[in-house]
Amino acid sequence: MLHHVSLGTTDLARARAFYDPVMAELGLRRTLDVDNAVGYGAGITVFSLNLPADGEQATAGNGTHIAFEVERRAAVDRFFAMALANGAEGDGAPGLRPEYDANYYAAFVRDPDGNKIEALTFAAS
Repeated sequence: MLHHVSLGTTDLARARAFYDPVMAELGLRRTLDVDNAVGYGAGITVFSLNLPADGEQATAGNGTHIAFEVERRAAVDRFFAMALANGAEGDGAPGLRPEYDANYYAAFVRDPDGNKIEALTFAAS
């Protein structure tokens, strides 16, 4: 069973500034804030950004993709708008993805480090 997911960042202050408002749109709050990591959850930390070990460089993986499920399509829209307003690059505007499911509604962004982040719902409206 999946417990949490961590991605790398090159700038923890920038990650906090980006993820604090974006995660709030998904119903998550900051649950971890230490020298080398910041994490988010709704109780326990389920998602975090970590600085790499000394001398290493954080890079976004070509296939790495994190998706957060929300209850309504409007939440997907708000996630996308908030992410763009806080420095994300759009990687797929909000809309239906019928190749996955008739009601699969999602939006995709790349965070300031280039990580692929998605918000999705299966709600019919």
